[in-house]
Amino acid sequence: MENISLGAAGGAAGNIKDATDQSFMADVVEASKEAPVLVDFWAPWCGPCKSLTPVLEKVVNDQQGKVKLVKVNIDENPGIAGQLGVRSIPAVFAFDKGRPVDAFQGALPESQLREFIAKILGGTDQGQQIQEALAKADELLQSGDAAQAAQIYGAVAEADPENVPAIVGLARCYLANGDADRAAQILDMAGPDKQSDPAIKGVRSAIELMADAPKDDELDQLIDKVTADRGNHALRLELAEALMARGKNKEAADHLLKILADDLDWEEGKAKAKLLELFEAAGPKDPATIEGRRRLSSLMFA
Repeated sequence: MENISLGAAGGAAGNIKDATDQSFMADVVEASKEAPVLVDFWAPWCGPCKSLTPVLEKVVNDQQGKVKLVKVNIDENPGIAGQLGVRSIPAVFAFDKGRPVDAFQGALPESQLREFIAKILGGTDQGQQIQEALAKADELLQSGDAAQAAQIYGAVAEADPENVPAIVGLARCYLANGDADRAAQILDMAGPDKQSDPAIKGVRSAIELMADAPKDDELDQLIDKVTADRGNHALRLELAEALMARGKNKEAADHLLKILADDLDWEEGKAKAKLLELFEAAGPKDPATIEGRRRLSSLMFA
């Protein structure tokens, strides 16, 4: 089998290694408590993986140990990739302090890889000011101040029209105010070549969910049914879907995780699939995603 993983230099430096489903807990989860770990899910037949690998290795080695890279061949180790919801490769997950904190799919150019790692490490490259501005906007949006966040996202997008995080953030501000149409228009600013970006696809998923949002009385009825029949996972899943459509991501995640805590593979993974859908729609920076991934990891790796 063709092997596109590390050469001797990467291994000798100790910054890059291969991992298996069995070693994932030690090589990634535990190791990320010492330094951030990037997990590259790849396969020998994957063309984009061959483009990403050497650039990713170079960028990681340039960090001189500040970040590690762990490579997982999904042909030989499909377990963890499946549990994390990897649907296409290459897919790179960033773990820090024992939990996944960010991710991307596809073969990014070197500049974007450096930005991604800089964000994980706290923003130490030439884009530090933009990263700090985006971080502030993210904080404002998550705290409920969509108006102030929109001003910052808008300023970044004006200065850098190709900045996907700024465009996505601005779209989420409109979404937070219930304006799905304007949110969709903002996403179109990114251009056709960016529409496959996972962050943009996540907002579009959230927009689609809003189209099926239940009315207040319908949601109240579902809540009452679940309260009266707490062991009914089908009802609880239905409630989680309704909450997701209303943008109540944390409450929806709580219900899905309750199902998973009782039965991790309930109905052939329906609850897990819905939780992964929630993570995509909410975005990697949403508290529901961050906390939800941590709790899901705890269930999977307990």
